[in-house]
Amino acid sequence: MEVIDILKRYSSIVDEELDRVLATVEPDKLQESSEHLIRAGGKKLRPALVMLSCEAVGGKREDAVKTAAAVELIHTFSLIHDDIMDKDEMRRGKPSVHMIWGEPMAILAGDTLFSKAFEAVLETGTDHVPSENVISALKTVVGSCIDICEGQAFDMCFEGNFDVSEEAYMKMIYKKTAALIAAATKSGALIGAGSPEQVEALAEYGKLIGLAFQIQDDYLDVVSEEEDLGKPVGSDIVEGKMTLMVVKALANASSEDKEEIISILKTNSDTNVERAIELFEKYGSIKYTYDVAHDNVERAKQLLDIVEDSSAKEALMLLADFVLERTH
Repeated sequence: MEVIDILKRYSSIVDEELDRVLATVEPDKLQESSEHLIRAGGKKLRPALVMLSCEAVGGKREDAVKTAAAVELIHTFSLIHDDIMDKDEMRRGKPSVHMIWGEPMAILAGDTLFSKAFEAVLETGTDHVPSENVISALKTVVGSCIDICEGQAFDMCFEGNFDVSEEAYMKMIYKKTAALIAAATKSGALIGAGSPEQVEALAEYGKLIGLAFQIQDDYLDVVSEEEDLGKPVGSDIVEGKMTLMVVKALANASSEDKEEIISILKTNSDTNVERAIELFEKYGSIKYTYDVAHDNVERAKQLLDIVEDSSAKEALMLLADFVLERTH
């Protein structure tokens, strides 16, 4: 069983549901702008996690499809609005939504996806899924939306602030990235009628691989080859981003080296990327970043002991490893 094959299989299932959910959107410009990023591709990791978590606790995959679509709609909504805020012109190798349809229509497209997500969860109506489980899944999805907004706000507040603690950084990436992945696994387990212990374990599994996913991004930014990354190595350094690597280096550096790191981050130039990486190496922050991501993935896999052996459980184990094995 290969990760890419797993993601393709579940992607095709959720794509059909996404087409159905968005088929009624009008006028045409709003429908086209809403569908743009979904049609541009993406791994569809989050909806796969919803369906696999449902299956892992003994539920039926088809019962979780609407919630899986909802999670992907929320992820896509957040990307459209992020691109507007960050003024990013490209996403998934194509022009961003606001670059084609303008900011007002892009905002509406994001709002449409956001609203359709809740509609999709509420349409879960089968003999297998008790209504209270659907309501709990909806609460989980709603909670992750609040977290995403708070995480984005924290991230914006960190700009130009070089006194961010590791605890504050981890809280930000949990809210911005890991919360929706945790919501994916938790809502899937709820729809699958898992026991309270199974639901909690799968929620924590999602949180841990979500944190590892973002931390691995920080790590790949300085250790990958440009052709694998699809962007220049050290672009986080050029943009002056606070990453776990930066936070750890600043916490351990001598006052002189700390000043140099901050100076490089403030420059927004690629001329000192190599020097920054040297300083990260000096204070062990590159290895530390990898070790934290690795530890989170190992802990996540151990949590899966709570469910019986199955192809879904095996897929969840492989997806946890994939977080570390990917090159971009």
